[in-house]
Amino acid sequence: MSEGYRLPLRVYMEDTDAGGIVYYVNYLKFMERARSEWLRQLGLNQQTLLDEGTQLVVYRLACHYAKPACLDDALEISAHVTDVGRCRMTFEQQVWRDEELLCSATVEIACLSTERLRPKAWPSSLKVLTRAS
Repeated sequence: MSEGYRLPLRVYMEDTDAGGIVYYVNYLKFMERARSEWLRQLGLNQQTLLDEGTQLVVYRLACHYAKPACLDDALEISAHVTDVGRCRMTFEQQVWRDEELLCSATVEIACLSTERLRPKAWPSSLKVLTRAS
């Protein structure tokens, strides 16, 4: 669907355990950053969505860790939309070090009303997402 987005990222000490290996949950943070920057590239941001009563949340995630990233590694995090529904969106995401795949995930995002915390259809400000996918 979408051409996707790629975010370059460096691994810092704060991202690693005592052995200099990226702590597993930080891959999810890296992926979140890539999705947020993808939104920003489309002219949107999380605060504007919140102000409009819309929140995007992860409701399902499947992740495969293939190889570890280490302190000072230069990584590239990809975010590629593969499916868009009435109030959900599916991303395929990957973490790369050069040509080496380190981690991959399928991340499903739900569009919620901030007032009711219930699923809602994409608002007009997010229609660009369904066109960008």
